[in-house]
Amino acid sequence: MLLSDCCKLEKMGIFNDVSTAANENLFAAPSMFRTAHCAGKCPKKGCDDIQLGSMKFYTLCALGGSLSCGLTHTLIVPLDLVKCRIQVNAEKYKGVATGFRVTVAEEGIRGLGRGWAPTFIGYSMQGLGKFGFYELFKNIYSNMLGEENAYLWRTSLYLAASASAEFFADILLAPMEATKVRIQTSPTAPPTLRGCVPMIYKTEGLTGFFKGLPPLWTRQIPYTMMKFSCFERTVELLYQYVVPKPRAQCSKAEQLVVTFTAGYIAGVFCAVVSHPADTIVSKMNQNASAGAVELVKQLGWAGCWKGLTPRIIMVGTLTALQWFIYDSFKVALNIPRPPPAQMPESLKIKLAAANK
Repeated sequence: MLLSDCCKLEKMGIFNDVSTAANENLFAAPSMFRTAHCAGKCPKKGCDDIQLGSMKFYTLCALGGSLSCGLTHTLIVPLDLVKCRIQVNAEKYKGVATGFRVTVAEEGIRGLGRGWAPTFIGYSMQGLGKFGFYELFKNIYSNMLGEENAYLWRTSLYLAASASAEFFADILLAPMEATKVRIQTSPTAPPTLRGCVPMIYKTEGLTGFFKGLPPLWTRQIPYTMMKFSCFERTVELLYQYVVPKPRAQCSKAEQLVVTFTAGYIAGVFCAVVSHPADTIVSKMNQNASAGAVELVKQLGWAGCWKGLTPRIIMVGTLTALQWFIYDSFKVALNIPRPPPAQMPESLKIKLAAANK
């Protein structure tokens, strides 16, 4: 399916193209993404069983996302705990080193693991929605735009798909995020999952688990938009300007190194973009009666950036490991891995003709 000539895009408008394409099968991945092959050497039966855009493909991507997010967030619980405590009690926990020292002195080394259970459950659920829905929305929106416009508007495509995915992923995360922060920052909260969940439900009802959802959206949606769009474009740039050979000629190990590098770069940007909202989420879940606007006024501009350094370290490492685990999962199960976006041949011909 060919849509408007890129030279006429401004005259016709992208919404005309979307409207026309929306009448087609939205779930058929466009040829821009259909060039993917299975990740490894396949037996006679297996590789062809996983088709890009199939329900099996989305299910396995969701499982890979669940593993990558659940495992990595649980791994960095000690750093996350210190970061949260700096955000909600900067007078006592003055920095990363002080935060670790005070926590260990008061609670022992086991105190650094507070909140690991809701972290593992919550972020496993979030990763399931984040990665699974991202792959789904990316293919749907790509097909709505058509092959040529999907390439021309690919950054906007990544932003829209990731924002859509994170909206649903945060609904899955919110109850365990509220529980985790309460365990880590509230002196009166029970220190375990089985104790804290009933306490929140008894004192605040179901709304207690979702009161932090709006600020969670304000934190996670920009974070995820940056995470996916920056990662996708960084991978594209690395293969174009840094890696000395085409992706198809790189070994799987070399490709995973590129994945990790792009993931870390994306993670640094993610941390900065989403940090003020992260601080508000921590403070709201610590104080059940406080509202977001009230907390912003109390904290001030500088207060909203407390704990940024440990969060950059945490999120950079976290994001890199998530992409590495997710991509490794795809390699291990021979799940299709589309290469970086490439200009369609039809668009190359149009541009060449326009330049004559």
